[in-house]
Amino acid sequence: MGFPDNFLWGGATAANQCEGGYQEDGRGLANVDICPSGPDRSKIIAGHIEHLSCDKNHHYPSHHGIDLYHHYQEDIALFAKLGFKVYRMSIAWTRIYPKGDEDIPNEAGLQFYENIFRLCQHYGIEPLVTITHFDCPIHLIKTIGGWRSREMIDHYLKLCKTLFDRYQGLVHNWLTFNEINMILHAPFMGAGLVFQKEENETAIKYQAAHHELVASALATKLAHEIDPNNQIGCMFAAGSAYPYSCKPEDVFKAMQVDRENYFFIDVQSRGAYPAYAIKQLQRKNCMPKMEPEDTQILKEYTVDFVAFSYYNSRCIAASLDKNNMAEGNLFASAKNPYLTFSKWGWPIDPLGFRITLNQVYDRYQKPLFVVENGLGTIDETDEHGYVEDDERIQYLRNHIQAMKDAIEEDGVELLGYTCWGPIDLVSASSGEMKKRYGFIYVDVDDMGKGSYRRTKKKSFAWYQKVIASNGEDLA
Repeated sequence: MGFPDNFLWGGATAANQCEGGYQEDGRGLANVDICPSGPDRSKIIAGHIEHLSCDKNHHYPSHHGIDLYHHYQEDIALFAKLGFKVYRMSIAWTRIYPKGDEDIPNEAGLQFYENIFRLCQHYGIEPLVTITHFDCPIHLIKTIGGWRSREMIDHYLKLCKTLFDRYQGLVHNWLTFNEINMILHAPFMGAGLVFQKEENETAIKYQAAHHELVASALATKLAHEIDPNNQIGCMFAAGSAYPYSCKPEDVFKAMQVDRENYFFIDVQSRGAYPAYAIKQLQRKNCMPKMEPEDTQILKEYTVDFVAFSYYNSRCIAASLDKNNMAEGNLFASAKNPYLTFSKWGWPIDPLGFRITLNQVYDRYQKPLFVVENGLGTIDETDEHGYVEDDERIQYLRNHIQAMKDAIEEDGVELLGYTCWGPIDLVSASSGEMKKRYGFIYVDVDDMGKGSYRRTKKKSFAWYQKVIASNGEDLA
């Protein structure tokens, strides 16, 4: 058995982490452009420092990324050599609508993505497009407060209609928002939220989330109306929460943490606010303001499939010891004594991947798509720029085997797998180039210095073999 014959193997990137050219050809400024690397990053992406323009006191590696804007032909040709069936990428909102509220889109931005999609078509690669991978135009943050305003729904739907119309026949698979649950953990990066002193941050986050959920439902409606062949997915940052012990308080806390993330997908996939969320939001006086039509919109326009990222599981204790903390994609958790950890302190848990696949599929009974999974680490090159990245190969081998087990032994319905990222790019969590994920090494450092030359790592040939064998040859 193993992987289905039509399984979609590929890789995933995000515009703001790889394109560069952040001011070229009419592109406007977005929140993702002003999230720097360095010590202020965490407070800025959390919305606790109002930072709405670039300055000389911070460094912004995303401004250059890996310059995919000028290298996309070379990069997609390399993806084709890997054997990609699918390429997950995102649209930079401000390449299409630089301020976010214009009546007419920026043709240079539209043409750039059309060129990419046509090149993918040439190589037989299906694009999987994330409409917004954290992008929010700075102009809309300054004028209406980002996603705290319901006006954002109309601006977002205008973007969606433009994309669905322009790329009809070129793109059939879409994701409405990347890691939508990150609005709770990095609300400025996720939704353009900046908080003032003494504001009820939780209430604002959930109000913004409600606006995104309604926007996602209406985008799903629009996509199906424009092209019945369109398939729309939601996407969240997944990773099962283990209780730190069998102490009932730990088990209950782990359940609550899981629910916090499943809430978004419960709405997008099932079509309604779950009872546990309503009760919790009411207790905290954080129930979002809704319009009368919202309930019906959410109910009628649910997604076709559920996509998620998986990097690690989490370990949850009712009383969290700050001296026993693990790191992992902006989520706080206890350190699991049974796991090893990456150079950035993220737990490595391939069996947790299988557990997560089962839990998500059991909960929603819709096709799943793994759209991010990978190992960020420091790569050492030889004199030819070659990287012998055995640690990355081992990580991916174990996770792909776990995914195979979930399909073969557990009956999970899985559409595809796009590892993060097939080529080096700027890390979203740390804002650094030195934290690398790719099968392709890009000669550029955190300061943007380097030749930008692309070199295949050892893992390139390994993943090429995995795809060619449809996941049977993992050696």
